[in-house]
Amino acid sequence: MPLQIAIIGAGPAGYPAALTAARLGAQVSVIDPRLPGGVCLHCGCIPSKSLLDAAHRLDAVRKIDTLCSSEATAHAQAILKEISWPKIQQRQQEVTRKLTAGIQMLFRQAKVTYYQGTASFIDEHTLRVDRAGEELTLPFDYALIATGSTAFVPPPFDKIRAHIQDNSTVFALPQLPKEMVIIGGGAIGCEFATLLSALGVKITLIEMQPRLLPAMDEPVSRLLAVQLQKRGVNVLPGKKVTDAHVQGHKKILTLDDGATLETEEVLVAIGRQCDLAALHPENAGLKWNRKGLEGVHPHTLQAAPSIYAAGDVTGLTLLAHAASRQGVVAAHNMCGQPMQYDNDAIPSAVYTSPEVATVGLTRAQAAARGLEVKMHKAFMAANGRALTQESTEGFVEILSEKTTGKLLGATLAAPQASEIISLFSVALAAQMTVQQLQNVVLPHPTVSEAVADALAR
Repeated sequence: MPLQIAIIGAGPAGYPAALTAARLGAQVSVIDPRLPGGVCLHCGCIPSKSLLDAAHRLDAVRKIDTLCSSEATAHAQAILKEISWPKIQQRQQEVTRKLTAGIQMLFRQAKVTYYQGTASFIDEHTLRVDRAGEELTLPFDYALIATGSTAFVPPPFDKIRAHIQDNSTVFALPQLPKEMVIIGGGAIGCEFATLLSALGVKITLIEMQPRLLPAMDEPVSRLLAVQLQKRGVNVLPGKKVTDAHVQGHKKILTLDDGATLETEEVLVAIGRQCDLAALHPENAGLKWNRKGLEGVHPHTLQAAPSIYAAGDVTGLTLLAHAASRQGVVAAHNMCGQPMQYDNDAIPSAVYTSPEVATVGLTRAQAAARGLEVKMHKAFMAANGRALTQESTEGFVEILSEKTTGKLLGATLAAPQASEIISLFSVALAAQMTVQQLQNVVLPHPTVSEAVADALAR
């Protein structure tokens, strides 16, 4: 009899795990109350990138004066006044529908059984599944918890929760507001500041830490703050909202310095949290908190003898591609084919303008580990392709071990940084040195040539 594997959650961790386990010969069941795809597909990565594409196109219209006559520039301004939020939403929703249908087709082809319902543990080898008023018992040899996370809305915003947006609900806004305050200067907050300002929304971005993107190196934070300010975003680092209330159609926010902000809309993009209460993991001997399951092995993803975890519930890295890799690793381990997960090898990208991407160690992380490093850096202002695109803000920064030349990490702030970072993902996986990467020939003219320029320094 084939191995019985139950996967709870059909997001970017759950569905790759299901397809991998099925390919390895297991009989797989997936349980999720919604359609497959998870937050990433339905109200996260994919919708936001569709909106960002719209924003980039409109930015190109704004810059048309460098290529056209003054009459054409006037036409461009007229076009910008006719932005259709419903059409932008419709295009985004169509992309989501296509990708959802694709996952459903893959499940059918792999003979994965999909239960659209809710799961809860009876014990360490049995689930209860509730769907459309029907209840069934599902035994398993192994289970994978891949339930993802929800938006974190802390005080004082919790008391006006019904009147504000998070990164899941913002896509369903019936119309674009004239102004919005975004709480949180991490990846989500900076991306929404970029795309919404390009769509004509007046944005104020508040970050409690002294700088934006606090998890990244400081030069990235400085660059991004300047670029957002050039786009008209009011950036307020080192500020905290101490009170929030609704007054008519306005939201009134009080800052820790006593200042008040009045705005039409508020988007809270502070972070994510896990809520596993309905799953009853305690029935399977598991403990959990707001950050996810406790005791998940960082390399095998095992949480208990018969239970594994993948995605946000592991508390390792809240990124969709990290979740997918974790799902694949967990599936192999459940199917008796040992595999290890390496969190240091996970790249991250922030889809601002310019894009920001990093993989491996940052300068701060290398210093914390006591490593003696050499920094290789080149600026986009000297890159031919960037000059042709009038996108010269940014840099490539590469870290290597000073004595051996082994690559340790890279940070990019550049056009197409989210694509170019893959070069470093491969190089780090191959444990390449600076010299070995220098021997790779890159095409001309490309933004990626800045990598070669940096390594030569």
